[in-house]
Amino acid sequence: MSAADHQTLRILDGHYVLERLTTAAPQTDVLATVHGPDGGARMRRDDSATADTWVALWNGDAAHPPEATGMLAAIVASLAAGGVPVWTAASYDGDIVLVPQDRFADATQLLRGAGHAIS
Repeated sequence: MSAADHQTLRILDGHYVLERLTTAAPQTDVLATVHGPDGGARMRRDDSATADTWVALWNGDAAHPPEATGMLAAIVASLAAGGVPVWTAASYDGDIVLVPQDRFADATQLLRGAGHAIS
């Protein structure tokens, strides 16, 4: 059994929205920004949002090196098996995994069932 099989995911405070990168989008409370061929996307905290909100999970409190294998896959595979959509971003020490607010209960059940801890 590897460290990937039993990770602790911390629930980050707040509700998050996903948005395309534009100059009109607010620059406050940004959790992650990805620049891609499509122009990119941003994960941003917005506690006033009432639709299409996401919950952020973080597995980097027990930091793993960037070359560690299977860390994100172990989380995402569990969620995919249950049909829970995800958005992800990587930091140097860990990964951010967003799950839809309305599927959060399903996500925690799936992750705990796979051996992960949620705090």
